[in-house]
Amino acid sequence: MLEKVDLEKSVDKESYKRVSDELSARLGVLQRKCKAEKIPVIIVFEGLDAAGKGVQINRLIKPLDPRGFDVYASRKAGEEERMRPFLWRYWIKTPENGRIAIFDKSWYSRVTEDRFDRRIKSGELEGAFGDILSFEKQLTDGGCVIIKLFLYISREEQKKRFKKLSESRETAWRVSEADWKRNREYDKYLAMNEEMLQRTDTGHAPWTIIEATDKNYAAMKIMATVADRLEYELGQREEEKTDTARRLHAPIPADRFKNGALSGADLSKSLKPGEYRGELDKLQKRLEYLHSEIYRLRIPVVIGFEGWDAAGKGGAIRRLTSHLDPRGYKVNPTAAPNDVERVHHYLWRFWNNMPKAGHIAIFDRTWYGRVMVERIEGFCHEEDWRRAYQEINEMEAHMANFGAVVLKFWLHIDKDEQEKRFKERMEDPAKQWKITDEDWRNREKWDAYETAVNEMLVRTSTTYAPWTIVEGNSKYYARVKVVKTVVKALEQKIKEVEKENRR
Repeated sequence: MLEKVDLEKSVDKESYKRVSDELSARLGVLQRKCKAEKIPVIIVFEGLDAAGKGVQINRLIKPLDPRGFDVYASRKAGEEERMRPFLWRYWIKTPENGRIAIFDKSWYSRVTEDRFDRRIKSGELEGAFGDILSFEKQLTDGGCVIIKLFLYISREEQKKRFKKLSESRETAWRVSEADWKRNREYDKYLAMNEEMLQRTDTGHAPWTIIEATDKNYAAMKIMATVADRLEYELGQREEEKTDTARRLHAPIPADRFKNGALSGADLSKSLKPGEYRGELDKLQKRLEYLHSEIYRLRIPVVIGFEGWDAAGKGGAIRRLTSHLDPRGYKVNPTAAPNDVERVHHYLWRFWNNMPKAGHIAIFDRTWYGRVMVERIEGFCHEEDWRRAYQEINEMEAHMANFGAVVLKFWLHIDKDEQEKRFKERMEDPAKQWKITDEDWRNREKWDAYETAVNEMLVRTSTTYAPWTIVEGNSKYYARVKVVKTVVKALEQKIKEVEKENRR
């Protein structure tokens, strides 16, 4: 890819002025159109040190409305970022619909700079490439436009620019020893970048090589690349509007998922009050100790709760957290997305609440709403919820690869037990707030939800993020099973980490 690039390309000042003026006008119009069409845009500036990324970003944004874009300078991860999966700091900066996010260096540092400096283990490299590819695919499938620019200069040009920067007191700080090392080992570092370009050049997020020796030529090509891509994407949106094959209300397929994992659950399981209190007390004390251990070993934990309305999620969460240090966990109740969340990718709000190393994030309802309520109620297209199974598996895999314990509980009750609990809530003034007309309405779609849940369990229960069906007709039994499952998973993970640390 890089060996065929002509680094001597240039443009005279008069031609640059004329063409850049035309491109500037186009870019201003295109930014407004993307905002009107609510298209999120990410522009990635990567490339060799001293290739002029900062200069070119300034030239690109000059004709844009500053109220419609954000620029992020990505440097070495700080302590907060190192305690989270490496894509976390980029996920939380993905733009809302209609805005532009510009990254001066990006997630690609993981497979270039970190690789060169040996901050990433050889066994982690494949996973990092896979995570990057799935990250970009999820965003583009969700409607985001990703434009990736690689600024390329020769070793001699880079050395010349380093020297010029080093000679001035005002700019010498911009050249580090790490920069000089990459120049000395230019061919080795270039080969890593070449591999990165080849492995991540995709149809939905292609790379454009920018010959950056002549800054005016580079600026002109960058502006033209961005303008052409935005015009193409806007045209694609117009075609999609006329595509009547897409339907808002997704049909529910699937007799083959009608009798699935839920039908095999034994809801007669129960515990007597005395057994319940004794076993729960023992498990909670054990969990209290394990919480301190996962903090010491910096193990993140993600626990998701789904289940039928009135199945006992809140009660299970209270028993799970009662003996935990409140500084080390957070319960995230998930409702319908608010105005801010609605203009981002559907996974964005969950990424914002993922735990850092040593902490626990508990979700009372989760990202699985995409393949349940959004599917059943027609809040997304069929192709969107079908694609979500893979997207969710990839997100959970990224968490597990970071070392997280990922557990998911489906609290299961039968229809008669749910009706009984609904009526009890209506008759108890202290619990009437828990029951709504929507809860009763959802009962009418029980069979459709059961089919969706069975399919979800089949498609998203993995070795790294398993589903546990909790038989919930007996609240005592359900609460003990939840805490026992968490205790067992944490004990196993702690053993694995300690064994790895002893090597």
